[in-house]
Amino acid sequence: MKRIGLLTSGGDCQALNAAMRGVVKSLDCSKEDTEIYGFLEGYKGLIYGNFKMLTGKDFSGILTKGGTILGSSRTPFKTIREPDENGLDKVEAMKQNYYKLRLDVLVILGGNGTHKTANLLREEGLNIITLPKTIDNDLWGTDMTFGFQSAVDIATDCIDCIHTTAASHGRIFIVEVMGHKVGYLTLNAGMAGGADIILIPEIPYDMDKIIEAIEKRHQRGSAFTIIAVAEGAISKEKAALSKKELKKAMEENPYPSVSYEIADEIQKRTGQEVRVTVPGHTQRGGSPCPYDRVFASRLGAEAGELILKGEYGFMVGYRNREIVKVPLEDVAGKLKMLEPDASIIKEAKLLGISFGD
Repeated sequence: MKRIGLLTSGGDCQALNAAMRGVVKSLDCSKEDTEIYGFLEGYKGLIYGNFKMLTGKDFSGILTKGGTILGSSRTPFKTIREPDENGLDKVEAMKQNYYKLRLDVLVILGGNGTHKTANLLREEGLNIITLPKTIDNDLWGTDMTFGFQSAVDIATDCIDCIHTTAASHGRIFIVEVMGHKVGYLTLNAGMAGGADIILIPEIPYDMDKIIEAIEKRHQRGSAFTIIAVAEGAISKEKAALSKKELKKAMEENPYPSVSYEIADEIQKRTGQEVRVTVPGHTQRGGSPCPYDRVFASRLGAEAGELILKGEYGFMVGYRNREIVKVPLEDVAGKLKMLEPDASIIKEAKLLGISFGD
């Protein structure tokens, strides 16, 4: 009998259900006797013992369903060692609930913060397997994360829709795409949607270069400009500040986000109308795209195989078009950034896309 715990932690995204379904179906097909315990609302469920027993029926019909049937929440790694408001030791509570249910393994689906806590639990002696979930595609050790392609599709559709109204009114439109620290989502959606300017966190922008790119388009007879901006995009001036100085500058910034700051500056310097569109959490929602359904199912199936083999302490990742197992200690705490000299950025520039640098 294998006793398996499941939890989904951090921001939700498409294909979480597909990935869990992959784990459970692969175990069912092996004919191994299993008990599945689903912890509700991420690590909170594991801390406070909030779980429910699941059967194969719970995973039927969820391949195409967005979100997560277990619910999710953010439990910051930086406070995981701090007692809760009632003095409860959160790490010890998670361990006790794991042992109380006599689990053989805990399968955790999540992004960067989730993997830090997962590795901590591994270090504390628990059997852990993780699956890489994030729309940002910024997890180290894997070329792809599930949820990313679905989010790219949604952000691209938003940019596609903006094109017609931008052309009709001859306006400059800014589409703010999710991504605080990395620009994979903005870059891919921007290229797919035909954005003229793409601003990402890894390449601090120069406002003069943005204005220059807009004016070049105007001189060529283009009455509108589409700018895809990552929510974590940063100017060269702010990028040069210390962490303390930057924090103070952000606190004093009167704009709701970087896109509105850029829009205001463009309007002042060009006199052209500028509009900002923020698709926000729509990028996390809806059904997973076909790619993510297949990809998450493959990852889940491989996780099931690791469980049957008793191989723990790994993230199931994807490298060079093959599913691989990556030691958790190699993943935790590392961010997969876009390199400014990456070939995809070079090729985007060859297409005439400006990065504001």
